Amino acid sequence: MKIIVSGAAGRMGRAILESLYENDELELGAALEKKGHPAIHKDAGDLIGIGPWGVAISEFTKKSLQSGDVIIDFTYPQGTVQLIQDTKSKVKPMVIGTTGFTKDHLKIVESAVKKVPIVLSPNMSVGVNVMFKLIAEATAALGEAYDAEIMEIHHRLKKDAPSGTAIRMGEVVAATRGTTLQQSGRFTRQGNIGAREAGEIGLQSLRAGDVVGEHTMTFAGPGERIELTHRAHNRNNFARGALMAAEWVVDQPPGLYDMMDVLNLK
Repeated sequence: MKIIVSGAAGRMGRAILESLYENDELELGAALEKKGHPAIHKDAGDLIGIGPWGVAISEFTKKSLQSGDVIIDFTYPQGTVQLIQDTKSKVKPMVIGTTGFTKDHLKIVESAVKKVPIVLSPNMSVGVNVMFKLIAEATAALGEAYDAEIMEIHHRLKKDAPSGTAIRMGEVVAATRGTTLQQSGRFTRQGNIGAREAGEIGLQSLRAGDVVGEHTMTFAGPGERIELTHRAHNRNNFARGALMAAEWVVDQPPGLYDMMDVLNLK
């Protein structure tokens, strides 16, 4: 099976290329970047330090879609949406790890899945998705007697906050409690805001240095607290999860899926 990597020169794109190079069962079909990117025309192998691979970084074209069976996209919301719109005439299964989508962006994704299977997940890590399941079970067992707080820290170059993973953690807590993150989420605290409200789900973001990603779910109750933490030491675990999702999604009917589906955790 051949993989089309969209956003190939980015942090996650390079991690996917590295994992793909080490994978004996998958091939690189095309490596794409946005128009004008300095990596255009460079060999994908040179980009990750392995020497010539024989696949040059290129701009998106309809011809590039013929070079692979599934698209893995880690770019930015507008880029992902544009890619979906540009592929309408020749749809391909997709794995999307981009975060920071608006409601309008998501409407375009939801329209596309009527024709094509898409795995959309803020975090492709196996460990993080197991943590989502543990959070749901802990929330159900503890109830609102335990305050729910989420803290995430990422590198200083990350553009969106809170991270997509932190938002998903909050959504898991909210759904288990029968509410929504829009109703119960508290994203900022400053000044004399009074006591914490019952049922509140706190989300706090830190940006510093070169931290790949760390997420902590805290349940604090009378006389005790429980903490679930996932620390990403590098991006390879996300890349391996994305390739796992790519192998899985090509055999699925049109629809919107996430890593919980891929890992059979639902």
